[in-house]
Amino acid sequence: MLKVALDSNILAYAEGVDDPERQDAARGLINQLDEEATLIPAQALGELYNVLLRKGKLTRDAARKAVTLWRDIFLVGPTTETSLLASVDLATDHQLKIWDSIIISVAAEGGCRLLLSEDMQDGFTWRGVTVVNPFAEQLHPLLKSLLDTDGDEN
Repeated sequence: MLKVALDSNILAYAEGVDDPERQDAARGLINQLDEEATLIPAQALGELYNVLLRKGKLTRDAARKAVTLWRDIFLVGPTTETSLLASVDLATDHQLKIWDSIIISVAAEGGCRLLLSEDMQDGFTWRGVTVVNPFAEQLHPLLKSLLDTDGDEN
């Protein structure tokens, strides 16, 4: 089964931050994902909390409730010592932000093939994880095959 990781921007859109059209698209996408094969890096949940406070203008309690709900729906990938050290190498070698590198590294450690993100470089691949913008005009073949299967085995 193809494993997928979610970046904070996908979750923020699903929560209604910024763009109503993106909210529908993000929710539709998330509803098609297998809960057992979808991972949210802990870093992404922290970023979501911050975005919900700043841009979403939610109260701290409402933001906490949203983060907890996402944690209850999908697997959460922890930031381990191994993933942190790998993310420092990734950030250094590819001139990425450390926070994005942590998310990619945790996705790789979690065995994910795709990281769905609108904010990172679409198509960037590292240790078997490919960053894919799910809102791109042309869907990445792996994401397309995942969404076309309607839950069938890959």
